[in-house]
Amino acid sequence: MPSPSEEKVITPALLSDWALPDPEGSKEARGTILVIGGARRTPGAVLLAGVAALRAGAGRLQLAVADEAAVALSIAVPEALVVGLTTPGEATGEILELVREADVILLGPGLDDIDDSVRLMGSVLGEAREDTAVVLDAYALGALSKAPESLRQRRAVLTPNVTEAGHLLGREPGDDLAGAARELAERYRAVVSLYGHIAEPEGGCWREESADAGLGTSGSGDVRAGIVAGLLGRGAGPAQAACWAAYAHSMSGRRLAPAFSRTGFLARELVDEVPRTIAMI
Repeated sequence: MPSPSEEKVITPALLSDWALPDPEGSKEARGTILVIGGARRTPGAVLLAGVAALRAGAGRLQLAVADEAAVALSIAVPEALVVGLTTPGEATGEILELVREADVILLGPGLDDIDDSVRLMGSVLGEAREDTAVVLDAYALGALSKAPESLRQRRAVLTPNVTEAGHLLGREPGDDLAGAARELAERYRAVVSLYGHIAEPEGGCWREESADAGLGTSGSGDVRAGIVAGLLGRGAGPAQAACWAAYAHSMSGRRLAPAFSRTGFLARELVDEVPRTIAMI
């Protein structure tokens, strides 16, 4: 496993040399993002992730949430097409049609039942094209630990927290999060973004050092996953999207600190800082 000294530190200079694709053409050229999650009690996670994807430059947004939350979410996010998951853990024909057409699928924000998540992940990833980019977050990562064969997409990013990393590893990750990210990347053949440590299956490793305590707030992880999805939609590769998202997420928090203190800002406020942070690099 690599030591922290073997990781490349993510800096504005590194990202400037690894420039994002220029956002040109129609909204279709910047990707159709489908976010699937949002149980009855937690539809806001999908809102945060979806709006973050748009703020990161995605062209079109589609959201799938618990059926009883769909109308309210469609009003809260008028920029998005919103459909309801009529039965927990099951994707209907309408949702599967969106899955087949999506350029990027973000699965997991706001799900709250592991068995439902396993069934939902199996049906969604089974219908998605192999070249569709996939971001797995939250309960979708627990589902992946139970059904690793479900992930067949070639462009995938996993965004676990430490607890979710433990489920994926089958053990506690310990203090060596760089090593844990690298092990997960090799095991699941996906890019892994774990608390500022990014690893790809081919061996590349990066570290984001700007994060502060304020990012440890409810919904913050949903925002980060949404940024990754949005950057994938506009054409970034998985490792590039994960590195840019880690930096944009961290620096957006730092931009808010003078107004709200280091720990007083909300995840929804991070979202609006994302495009400015990206533009300044």
